[in-house]
Amino acid sequence: MVIIEEFKDHLSFEKQLSRNTVAAYGRDVEQFAEFCRINNTALERVLPEFIDTYIYHLKTELDLAPSSVFRKTEAIKGFYKFLMIEGIIKEDPSRFVLSQRMARKVPEQLSKEEIVKLLSFPPRNFSEWRTLSIIYLFYASGIRVSELINLRLENLNIKEGWVLVFGKGRKQRFVPVNKETCAVLSNYLAQREAKFAAKETASEVFLNRDGKKVSRITVWKDIEALGKLAGIMRPVYPHLFRHTFASHLLKGGADLRSLQEMLGHENLNTTQIYTHTNVADIKEKYKKSHPRA
Repeated sequence: MVIIEEFKDHLSFEKQLSRNTVAAYGRDVEQFAEFCRINNTALERVLPEFIDTYIYHLKTELDLAPSSVFRKTEAIKGFYKFLMIEGIIKEDPSRFVLSQRMARKVPEQLSKEEIVKLLSFPPRNFSEWRTLSIIYLFYASGIRVSELINLRLENLNIKEGWVLVFGKGRKQRFVPVNKETCAVLSNYLAQREAKFAAKETASEVFLNRDGKKVSRITVWKDIEALGKLAGIMRPVYPHLFRHTFASHLLKGGADLRSLQEMLGHENLNTTQIYTHTNVADIKEKYKKSHPRA
């Protein structure tokens, strides 16, 4: 439908949401539009009760997870706000619809002992040097895997210790990087230059064997493999380092506002999930220390 395509353009260019989010919201609204068609109801004439019926349908007949119901509800609400902006409808039928509050899980994180094992692993070849450098950068900066694979040489300043990151919606932020990580990255870059000296390469920092930008899947697989080699007894994956970075910084005394800036969170509420990690630690210490726990 034309109006749904215009809604997606609105999300992309005005809201500056990521491509994946726009695609997901588009599918959600298309699914709702199909439900409207089956029930002989025009999108522009939907009443609040009809949206409630649809949400009930998602929960009971489709048996969707709360996270999916939440996202689809948010997509519908965003769509009708867009119709209001465009003057297509005069009243928003979703204005009284409450999104199901999500129960937030405490993010999984690596222990300091596990981090030491990973960072102490002795790399034996270029591929392992690249993976070790990636792990160092993940833990030092908390950047996302999509931000890491798109990091270009001109946006990495080893001398001054920072990276310029382009996050969701192409929003940019500067993130500091510690001296130890800069030293490892400097070593990797020297190997990178020697390996591809006679070959034209992509301008991203992390390259595959062909001199092109390394893929998200390669990063995932390489980190998982190095984790096993380093003796980590559970799966190791890119986003785990983002959680670990945030949790360890908070434990070390960082404030939420600074952490929000470093992580590139638009809303402080998103960052606050990491405060629950400290609660989990307190509970664990309580169990170990209290004689009746």
